[in-house]
Amino acid sequence: MPFSLASVDWIYVGILALLVFVSTWLGSLLSFRHAGRAALLSALLFAILFVYWTYYPHRIPGPRSLTIQNAATTPAPTPAPAPVAPAAPVKPSNPVKDITPPAAPAR
Repeated sequence: MPFSLASVDWIYVGILALLVFVSTWLGSLLSFRHAGRAALLSALLFAILFVYWTYYPHRIPGPRSLTIQNAATTPAPTPAPAPVAPAAPVKPSNPVKDITPPAAPAR
């Protein structure tokens, strides 16, 4: 075998099989059991569902293209260097050291 069955994304295959089943079932119902129309409607419904599932930005994880994504060929991102702490705390340049509120004006 040119590939390993362990590398197959079985969840994605199952979802596509479910899309084919639903589109075939709906195509058969809508065509009133005519084989030619059922096949045409099934193909059309599958194309619509496949484009929706693959390209619509939903939050369900899954592959976004038909290319095989190999984790071994992509380099791991290097972690960002830790920020360097300042040697001494910086003193504020505000000369006011009293934080009491000002007196109310006399009436």
